[in-house]
Amino acid sequence: MSESTLDKFARELQEEILEDVRRNYSETVVDHWMQPRHLGFLPQHNGYGRLTGSCGDTMEFFLDIENERITRIGFDTDGCGTSIASASITAELALGKPLKEAKMITNLTVLEKAGGLPEEDQHCALLAANTLQEAIKNYEERSKG
Repeated sequence: MSESTLDKFARELQEEILEDVRRNYSETVVDHWMQPRHLGFLPQHNGYGRLTGSCGDTMEFFLDIENERITRIGFDTDGCGTSIASASITAELALGKPLKEAKMITNLTVLEKAGGLPEEDQHCALLAANTLQEAIKNYEERSKG
């Protein structure tokens, strides 16, 4: 069965976009963008953070914390591929960490692990790190009560 003109156009366009992405982003960012880790809502969570960044993207983190350690993590975002990758990288950095260590994850930590981001996308790393910190703060406030 031969490929239709529309299918061929779509395939070629997709390949061109992916080539452009690979020219501008590290393999780490491309990998987390295409295959995000920990994407999705955690129905059982005891820490939650939701923030909207300067670009208008909204991000959420869901944390399951036991003995002051992040044992499960999930995220969701309505943002672009860079937001997805930044959240995925942040989730990987935080999973399994004691809260004391997870609190030290900043946008610079995310940028370093990502292998850098173009200047116009660096706010995505900031949004991811800040949303994680918001979820940790939420957990701590709930734990006091």
